[in-house]
Amino acid sequence: MAMLHWKLGAFLVLITLLVAAAQAGSPNPEREGWRVIKTEQGYDQLLDSLRAAVSEEGMGVVTDVGPTEMAAQRGEHIPGNRVVGVFRNDLAVRALRASVSAMIEAPIRFYVTETEDGTATLSWKTPSHVFAPYFDEGGEELRRIARELDETFEAIARRATEEQ
Repeated sequence: MAMLHWKLGAFLVLITLLVAAAQAGSPNPEREGWRVIKTEQGYDQLLDSLRAAVSEEGMGVVTDVGPTEMAAQRGEHIPGNRVVGVFRNDLAVRALRASVSAMIEAPIRFYVTETEDGTATLSWKTPSHVFAPYFDEGGEELRRIARELDETFEAIARRATEEQ
């Protein structure tokens, strides 16, 4: 009987690993508060498109980091994976005035991931979702900022994911 339980446990672990492997390459599109757009662009192309779109929409890239390049320097290959933090100073000042605590969430981040077929996915948590825990403190002004950022992030994503 113990051997049967062990085999069943091993089978369940194997199934879990296979499901996780099948989902590797992009975030779960069902995650609450996330937007996930699969593209036909390659990883580098999507990164370039994203950076250009951020600028075109009047925002700034504040952070731009990922493990892929550092792993390559150590001789390890992992799929492209990059987090691009985006914000703008006037919005930061407004957000700080509304809620000092909410600024821990800035910059809001886009996430570019390379998939197994060589294409890339653009993902982000919506600004309204990110700032929601601070709405009681930040009031209507923080809600307004979050809505503005939701629109801006959608516009950036549209520009970045248009077929080039």
